[in-house]
Amino acid sequence: MADTDKNCRGGASLLSNIGHKFILTTSHTDSIKYSKQCNDDSIFNLTSTSKSLFQKYEYIERLAWRTPGGGSKGGAEAFDPKKLLEEFENHIEELKQLDEKIQRKVEKLEHQCHREAKEFAHKVQDLQRSNQVAFQHFQELDEHISYVATKVCHLGDQLEGVNTPRQRAVEAQRLMTYFNEFLDGDLRSDVFNNPDKIKEAADIIQKLHLIAQELPFDRFADVKAKIASKYHDLERQLIQEFTAAQRRGEIGRMREVASVLLHFKGYAHCVDVYIKQCQEAHVREKLDETRHCDIEQYLKNLYDLYSRTTLLATKLTEFNLGSDKHTFLSKLIKSIFSSYLESYIDMEREYLRTRGALILQRYYDSKNHQKRPIGTGSIQDLKERIRQRTNLPLGPSIDTHGETFLSPELVVNLLQETRHAFERCHRLSDPSDLPKNAFSIFLLLVDHLCVEHIDYALEIGLSAIPSSDAKNANLYFLDVVQQANSIFHLFDKQFNDQLMPLISSSPKLAECLHKKKEVIEQMEVKLDTGIDRTLNCMGGQMKHILATEQKKTDFRPEDENNVMIQYTTACSKVCVYVSRQVEHVRKSMDGKNVDTVLTELGVRFHRLIHEHLQQYSYSSMGGMLAICDVAEYRRCAKDFRVPLVLQLFDTLHALCNLLVVAPDNLKQVCSGEQLTNLDRNLLHAFVQLRVDYRAARLGRHFS
Repeated sequence: MADTDKNCRGGASLLSNIGHKFILTTSHTDSIKYSKQCNDDSIFNLTSTSKSLFQKYEYIERLAWRTPGGGSKGGAEAFDPKKLLEEFENHIEELKQLDEKIQRKVEKLEHQCHREAKEFAHKVQDLQRSNQVAFQHFQELDEHISYVATKVCHLGDQLEGVNTPRQRAVEAQRLMTYFNEFLDGDLRSDVFNNPDKIKEAADIIQKLHLIAQELPFDRFADVKAKIASKYHDLERQLIQEFTAAQRRGEIGRMREVASVLLHFKGYAHCVDVYIKQCQEAHVREKLDETRHCDIEQYLKNLYDLYSRTTLLATKLTEFNLGSDKHTFLSKLIKSIFSSYLESYIDMEREYLRTRGALILQRYYDSKNHQKRPIGTGSIQDLKERIRQRTNLPLGPSIDTHGETFLSPELVVNLLQETRHAFERCHRLSDPSDLPKNAFSIFLLLVDHLCVEHIDYALEIGLSAIPSSDAKNANLYFLDVVQQANSIFHLFDKQFNDQLMPLISSSPKLAECLHKKKEVIEQMEVKLDTGIDRTLNCMGGQMKHILATEQKKTDFRPEDENNVMIQYTTACSKVCVYVSRQVEHVRKSMDGKNVDTVLTELGVRFHRLIHEHLQQYSYSSMGGMLAICDVAEYRRCAKDFRVPLVLQLFDTLHALCNLLVVAPDNLKQVCSGEQLTNLDRNLLHAFVQLRVDYRAARLGRHFS
């Protein structure tokens, strides 16, 4: 039974393969046939659908299994190849009938297509014949239009021949009417009384003037005089109108008036007026309108006009203007600008003085700051000398809330204005006056930038430095130092780049250098004073930390065997504070100033710690803790990167060893490399800080 089922399945599979090959062959033949016959879209879709249907293997399988006896169905019905063949033959017959039906439909559509193509061809031929007829009509119409145009032109010529004498007669009659008005002495026509009709009146009077010249003088002397008077009056009005239009810049009106004046004798005078206005009006209009209301724009216009004029003169020297062309052009330029160049430097100084004050005031207004008056005179000088010698604050300290009152933007604006002033000075000043004028501009820059801004900020910064015993003081003066240093670098750069080329070969150079040196020295004195007072405040802050955080029991612990800390709290806080201040100094200074200030701070730091350690007595474990503190101070001192400071703390560390060394080794330690050069009284003073000084009779080592 199993073999029978296996054979049946094999037979069905074999028949399926045979049927598959047959269908593929049939589909391939049908596809070729359809591709030759199908031209219609619907038939092409049908062919495509049939092709896709019969090319599928699953279709054959389903057809075989659907046919009774075509396959094994659980063994109930045996495989019957005849039924399957009969089913295939019937299916093929149906496809043939379908193919014949489609072929008939294709033939019908082809016949219909041929018939419609013939009808369309007949319509095209009819349209071509109609187009040819229309083209012939257009040609005839064009010839007719040309004929009519020729007739019209001929008629126009005839009319013109008739109209010209008539117009001349009308014009003569019109002129005779106006002539009669002059003859009667009463000009009643609106054309002579309406200012808006001056162009028409000028045309009439010019023609009457020509006619009057042909008349005999004895009979028409009076009328000729009236016509001449009106002629000159209109000529004068036209020239005035031309001048006014030129001043207003109305080119069209100028062209219109000039065309009327072209027929008058005064046309040459019109040309003269135009040339005169061109020489004076442009410069005058550009400068006079801003001279008293906008000095900044006036200076810009003067610089621009003078530069462009000198450039034009340079280009004109390339032409043949005579042997003395340079002198001629120079005199011509001076004749145009002399009145403006004479007062230039006064205007420049006035503008810089006003502009600088305005820039400063705007800045302080933006900070809501009322500028404090800085005293001058003998009392102020005395206070300044006392402050420099004693470093005492002579007045109440003010709180600036961290504001330095130095503005890079303000500085850039002042330097920019001064740079433009130097450029104008170089161009507009007479060579003999150039150094003097440049020096006067430099003095204004010194006044606004160095005195009114930097020096004022230094004064405010000095007043804001708290006293040395102030607690939790905020030290902003180093920020003032940093910004003042940056600003002065910009000032020095402009001095070298802008001012030096203008005065380098004149006696004013020495004056400028002296003034610059004076300004630098004044600012350095205040900077040194402020830095010194700031360092005092730092020292006071460190002293306050040590006084509040350091306890006497730190170096004389109750339990000598239970000390777990590496260094004291006071030492830790002082080192943090000092490190922060060292970093602040590095950011605020540059060059050798960094080492100078850090050296001074380091020396004061060492002195403070040295004096602080001498205030306590030390047990053996307390001495070890003091050594640990000094070691931490020495580590902090390395941040200074100053050999002297590090050497001082190395020596202090060696001194602290005297607090813990065994009494028998004390003399040997004092003779060591780091302590041998120190004063024995200093060594003795440190040994006296030991709690066992009397008990161990340590004083005998120094007797």
